[in-house]
Amino acid sequence: MIGDRIRELRQRANISQAELARRLSVTRTSVNAWESGLSAPTAVYLVELAKLFHVSTDYLLELDTSQQISLEGLDQEETAFLYWLLRYFQSHKEKSE
Repeated sequence: MIGDRIRELRQRANISQAELARRLSVTRTSVNAWESGLSAPTAVYLVELAKLFHVSTDYLLELDTSQQISLEGLDQEETAFLYWLLRYFQSHKEKSE
């Protein structure tokens, strides 16, 4: 459910419901309702959540399980470093399996 995905992303970002509400200009009650499945964010908030957590709206809606990271605004060196980190983690994961 979308509420589970929002909670997961919020916790991974280490922010409270109140902080997420402040960043989206909504009430903490709204965030709690989304996470509890009592209501769902509007399309506008889906887009804002996707931008905030650097994921696609498809990922939020669980239409796509792959995660994406936006590299927008990063220079070539920063982008190269992120790719290096990704390869590093993938190689260590393969060694442990």
